[in-house]
Amino acid sequence: MSKQKRGRPRKNFNVAASIRNSSPTINLKRETKQSLAIVLAAALAILSTLSLLNISGSLGFIIVKVFRQVFGWGAFLLPSFFALIAIAIYRDLHETEKNKQAVGPAHSYIGVGLLTIVIITFLQLIVSRVSENQFAIAGEGDGGGFVGAAISLGILKTVGPWAGFVLLLLGVVASILITFNIPLNELFGIFKAKENGTVIPNKNNKDTGVKINDSLNNGFKEEPVGTINPVAAKTAQNIPRFINKPYGQKMFPTKQKVEQPAARPINTNWKFPAVNLLDESNASVDSGNIEANVAIIQKTLKDFDIDVEMGEVNVGPTVTQYTLRPAEGIRLSAIVALQNDLKLALAASSIRVEAPIPGKSLVGIEVPNKTTAIVRLRELFEMNEFQNHPSALSFVVGRDVAGKGIIEDLAKMPHLLIAGATGSGKSVCMNVVLTSFLMRNTPEDVKFIIIDPKRVEMSLYNDIPHLITPVIIDHQKAVNALKWTVAEMDHRYHLLSEAHKRNIGEYNEAAPHKMSYLVVIVDELADLMSVARNDVEAAIVRLAQMARAVGIHLILATQRPSVDIITGLIKANITSRIAFAVASQVDSRTILDQSGAEKLLGRGDLLYITSEMSQPRRIQGALISEKEVKRITEVLKKEGAPAYNESVTERLRVGSSDVNFDGNGGDEPLLEEAKNILIQAGKASASLLQRRLKIGYARAARILDILEEQGVVGPAEGAKPREVYAGNNSQDQDPLNDGFEETYNENQNSR
Repeated sequence: MSKQKRGRPRKNFNVAASIRNSSPTINLKRETKQSLAIVLAAALAILSTLSLLNISGSLGFIIVKVFRQVFGWGAFLLPSFFALIAIAIYRDLHETEKNKQAVGPAHSYIGVGLLTIVIITFLQLIVSRVSENQFAIAGEGDGGGFVGAAISLGILKTVGPWAGFVLLLLGVVASILITFNIPLNELFGIFKAKENGTVIPNKNNKDTGVKINDSLNNGFKEEPVGTINPVAAKTAQNIPRFINKPYGQKMFPTKQKVEQPAARPINTNWKFPAVNLLDESNASVDSGNIEANVAIIQKTLKDFDIDVEMGEVNVGPTVTQYTLRPAEGIRLSAIVALQNDLKLALAASSIRVEAPIPGKSLVGIEVPNKTTAIVRLRELFEMNEFQNHPSALSFVVGRDVAGKGIIEDLAKMPHLLIAGATGSGKSVCMNVVLTSFLMRNTPEDVKFIIIDPKRVEMSLYNDIPHLITPVIIDHQKAVNALKWTVAEMDHRYHLLSEAHKRNIGEYNEAAPHKMSYLVVIVDELADLMSVARNDVEAAIVRLAQMARAVGIHLILATQRPSVDIITGLIKANITSRIAFAVASQVDSRTILDQSGAEKLLGRGDLLYITSEMSQPRRIQGALISEKEVKRITEVLKKEGAPAYNESVTERLRVGSSDVNFDGNGGDEPLLEEAKNILIQAGKASASLLQRRLKIGYARAARILDILEEQGVVGPAEGAKPREVYAGNNSQDQDPLNDGFEETYNENQNSR
């Protein structure tokens, strides 16, 4: 029975609660509530003004009389106080929409209320500094009213009038700071904000002492962006111009002095693309509860008997890096082994432990942010470091874990390898690099050869004046272009040798006719390697070894980071690499020679390493959309038409005495006799040479290879005899063919 009595009130309570919960409620947004408060404050300001002017009827007369008794002369300032409340709430609403910070308008009410009390007390002390007649003056509606009289009486009996004036002055400053929710440096502008991070207390008003380098203070602060590219404002004399030689010239005139390239006029009227063609940045990062994560990391490690001292926290666009210093005697491998335990404790999708951080005696734990910030290309272009960079081949990469913009120089790398899984951001990265070059260089400064076996990624760059050939999508033309680049490298070395200079910089300073930089971009290396592995690898290796001094640079990208694509020779000569997210640790080791890329988050999250770094650097890559690329290329196309050179993708005819791609000598004693035999027969085959010259197959095949390089015979066509180019002389030789057609046809026949 007792149980039933106890249960009835609980049942009735639940019914009443359900009735209350089912009643209609008005759920207004916080911004709407603030807007209503602004309207109310403005209405009170207007009504109080009308009451003071005695044009609001009997109600207004009563209100003024009461206000005069309570606030004295301060009643005449009430409209200003209500207007101040409206302005403060509006400012808070604007800052909330801008920074997404939940700051309510309560500080405005408190600040204006404090300001009102301070002013009426100040008025009361001005009228009378004698404590005996304070309330008598207030009764007449003068001074500060009864409120001011009460406070001034307390001041006069405790600290006196002059100390009271000082306190009231400080009260005015404090009330303004509270009303507008601003620090002292913004009020007077006499202190500079800290640039190295601020110590932020936790939400429970307990100072954790953790230094937080907030991304809002390091790199993501909104700054005014100009509409004109700052580089374009420089004069033609301040920007180095590099004039390319006519590519239609013969590469190596036999036994003659190397000719200087013909001069091309400098386009001093070249207009660089404006920065406003790029989208603006609206960065917003939510790194979660930083103080709670610091405590969780420290407690989790403590549970495994690892004592650490927490260091500063770096908030980046994608991840937040928590740094810590282990106690003496703690092995770093013990901390690295606890990655899964830390991931469980932090409820994170993935974490990365950097032990140690290069250049610091700290360990870094990188935790993904709740929401990530998009790093736009425009904000990086506006950095002074990029605007004032002396190199023509400087480009932006993105922002690191602390929000710092990363600017690199391709001329120092001198080649770049980009690898990662499909959709991880490789093509976007290549577009960022290309756009960086296009935004600050004329066609006389930098030339491009773009190879796009996928046919669709780089098609937007067709017909820009910086290209020396249309975007190459054919495999055979791509191999020919690489071979042409090798010949161009040798030609440039001949020019440097004639001028007694060591590199392109010294040559351009002394020579009247400048060399332009040449950047070769391959969007999908795996596709080329699968078709003509030997030719492609040989050309890339030779360019990577020697092309830096003559201003030729490679940018290679692949979505298949395997050892048969990124071979040991390629890795040994290309030390600057960018790894995007990959599927396995094996792929990461293939790219970076160490693990880590398999833990990246994708969407531009990358690891970057050079020969100068001991550990890769984590960066959130910059983003450029297809629409932005279209805007820039359309502007460039209007500036001028490209001067295409058809010989880039054709088989080159140069003297074999000058270039020998495979290292084969031309000292074969039977070479001339074999040439005459093949010209008379009208066909070429190894068996024919075996019968006529009475030699073995190996020597006959070698002679055919040499004749093919010299342009006497054509490539192999399976089982068919080779074609003989009767009447060709030594000036029509091709040292760079290297049996591509024969290899290609053999692969096709084997399939």
